[in-house]
Amino acid sequence: MKAEAMLFGGVALFFGGSAALYGVWSQDDTGTTVLVVAFGMAALVAFFCLIQYRRRGARAQDRTDAEVADGAGPVAFFPDESLWPVVTALGSAVTATGVVYGLWLFLIGLGVLARGVFGMVFQYVHR
Repeated sequence: MKAEAMLFGGVALFFGGSAALYGVWSQDDTGTTVLVVAFGMAALVAFFCLIQYRRRGARAQDRTDAEVADGAGPVAFFPDESLWPVVTALGSAVTATGVVYGLWLFLIGLGVLARGVFGMVFQYVHR
């Protein structure tokens, strides 16, 4: 994932520089905010790829002397179907609706959202 980390790091630097220049020259808050958010998203992906590279080491795709057979075998763990994303989406919708209709609905939605997030996080804790 070293190549991906470098790629998204370059994209993050581009958006960061663009945000700085655009913010100074245009004095437009909206466009500057969009560029800062784009910088943050690219930096987050670059950080994730860098951490995965340091944690797992070089993949066959990262080496120039790798053969096709070096990439064979199991790729990763792919989970089965799960109901927790649906519960999380329902909790998000009820929480957002609670912002409009009242605190009681917001708190119910927050509880459903928290349960969905915890369900997704700890679904495979005993794997």
